[in-house]
Amino acid sequence: MALIHMETVMHPGIKLRHLRLFLAVAEAGGLTAAARTQGLSQPAVSKSLSELEALSGARLLLRLGRRVSLTPEGEAFRRHAREALASLDAAARAARPDAQTQRLAVGLLPTVSTRFFPAIAAQFLQSRPPVTLSIETGAHPVLLRKLRAREIDMMIGRMPQAAELPGLEFEFLYEEPVVAATRAQHPGRGRPITELLHDYPVILPTRESIIRKTVDDYLAALARADLVPAVETATLALGRGLLFASDAIWFISQGVIEEELEAGSLVTVPLGATYLSGAVGMTVATGHRLPEPLGALMQLARAAAAERRA
Repeated sequence: MALIHMETVMHPGIKLRHLRLFLAVAEAGGLTAAARTQGLSQPAVSKSLSELEALSGARLLLRLGRRVSLTPEGEAFRRHAREALASLDAAARAARPDAQTQRLAVGLLPTVSTRFFPAIAAQFLQSRPPVTLSIETGAHPVLLRKLRAREIDMMIGRMPQAAELPGLEFEFLYEEPVVAATRAQHPGRGRPITELLHDYPVILPTRESIIRKTVDDYLAALARADLVPAVETATLALGRGLLFASDAIWFISQGVIEEELEAGSLVTVPLGATYLSGAVGMTVATGHRLPEPLGALMQLARAAAAERRA
């Protein structure tokens, strides 16, 4: 039988450390930030990237001061490098016959991380499945990148924008509004939102938050596009603490502060705009083979959402 010789395109000098560092820099958008996450010095990261470009024979990164951006070749390289590392990780897991516990990686946006998902996870864990739930919370763009890189199996939260949906599948669970919240004893309680925005500090979601554009559009409709927020956050602990300690007003997804609203410690200000409501659901990468136990978790989410809608 004749042997077919396949030409090796990748230089044998390219190591896994080159690929991991390249992906870390592409994710962080800068050498210093990537060096910090990898526990390396900035010169060491720069040297490894130079080695990778020399070995690959292509310009992968453009350095713009402290920031870096990917060339077209770099974008293509990143896509294939992600897939290659994901396949290698899967191969390593498959080669371990003693690995009985599966791992489900789920990314949560703030709107579901305080109440909706914990209740689902508690039900899931009651059956004591041989599964480790690895939960990440974070900003929408960060979780989307992890989802596309197969670093998480599913993301639960607000529906991605139309431009973000190619390569993803979204399953609707329920509608949730954006609200403006204050502490119950706020001195401006009962006054219209237009007056409150003029007289008191405003807390807006971070610019990376998926609801920020919705809030900005609402403020523009009130002729307050020039409003400068006192604080930007979508974090429950910080936002809640600021409301209790001050007369601030916080624009945030209702799910983040649901328990505080039910307890009466926080209240909402009427906004008079129905378009502030948006879809919440489950997002997965198209074509990604989902771990089998994830189906049970998703079914619990569907049931919880049905009860919520009812």
